[in-house]
Amino acid sequence: MKKRILSIICLALFVGVLAGAGFAQVKVGIVNSQDVLEKSSEGKKIIARLTEADKQNQATVTKLDDEIRALQTKLNTQRITLTDEAVMQLSSELDRKNTDRKRKAEDAYTNINELQQRLFKRLQDELIPIVEQLGKEKAMDVILDLAKSGAVYWSPAIDYTAEVIKRYDASKATGK
Repeated sequence: MKKRILSIICLALFVGVLAGAGFAQVKVGIVNSQDVLEKSSEGKKIIARLTEADKQNQATVTKLDDEIRALQTKLNTQRITLTDEAVMQLSSELDRKNTDRKRKAEDAYTNINELQQRLFKRLQDELIPIVEQLGKEKAMDVILDLAKSGAVYWSPAIDYTAEVIKRYDASKATGK
């Protein structure tokens, strides 16, 4: 939240400085990076890859949850008939499974976050030259990322998201 407020303040100061320096008309464009992620071919692949990785992680954790429940049930239902050593052995195995589950869940969370950051960075790195080229062609002074700018209102005439998606998909189709 603080980052968004800081971005809005910086944007306001930037526009104010430009206006005060004699640049009364600043050509601004916007691109919504979230829409590019959700609607571009490569963005859809990234989302699918992250979803698949998350499903695999969830399956691993669910399997461990099932094993833990089975051990708890066995321990609870057979405690009276088991020897003290067998109860201790089951309790120890239950503790190991709980520890393993906790580690797997933490590792899965870390791995999915790292994968997400890596994939999003690659997407961003591929988009920057496209946005820069579009900005030069349209003689823009600045192009803002709507997903990060905190803009409340903008004219659809300055939204170049669809054009960026089209160019990005075309660049991936030709293998640039």
